[in-house]
Amino acid sequence: MNEAQGEITTEHVYLVKPCLDLQNEYMDFYQEWKQSGESMVPWVISKDPSDFQGMVQFLLNNEKGEHLPEGWVPDSTFWLVSENNKVIGAVNIRHRLTEQLLHCGGHIGYGIRPSERRNGYATKLLFLALEKTKELGINKVLVVCDEGNVASEKTILNNGGVQDTSYVEENGNVIKRYWIKL
Repeated sequence: MNEAQGEITTEHVYLVKPCLDLQNEYMDFYQEWKQSGESMVPWVISKDPSDFQGMVQFLLNNEKGEHLPEGWVPDSTFWLVSENNKVIGAVNIRHRLTEQLLHCGGHIGYGIRPSERRNGYATKLLFLALEKTKELGINKVLVVCDEGNVASEKTILNNGGVQDTSYVEENGNVIKRYWIKL
C-alpha cells in the first residue's frame, strides 16, 4: 500500500530551519496544538507566533547563541515538513548540556502535531535530528522522556537509545534518560 492508497509514508519528510515562507503552515501546526490543550513540546513551539518574523528571528538568534537568557545554551530548531509543506513536527537541539539539561532536558526535544501521531513521524524526526546533532560535533546524545510516555520511549529505543539512570524531579515526576552514540 502507498500514500495514494491511504498508507502514510515518512520517506518524503525533511527538516527545515524556521523560515517566513512557511508562516501559514506553521500557524496551522501551532493552532492545532493549542486547540488540543496538550503541553507543547519542544518548548520552542509554545512561543507565541503572532509576531511570526520576530519568533523566527528569536529561533535563529538562539542557534547563533545571540541574546540568550543567562544560563541558556545555544540551540537549533528545525521543523519536520512534508512534500506539500505541511509542518508535521518540530525538534530543538541543545548544542551542549548544562547540569539541568543533563538531568531532565537532554540534547534533543521533539514533538509531532496531534493529528499526525502514530504514523512513524517521531522516529523519523529523531533520526533526522541525530544527523543534525552529529553535524554539530555531538557524538553522544542524551534524549529523555517522562516515565509514562511509552511512545517517546519507543521512539528513542528505535533510534538506538541505551537507558541510563532515571532522574526524579522535585514533584516526583520520573525522567527516563537515554544515550545514543553516533
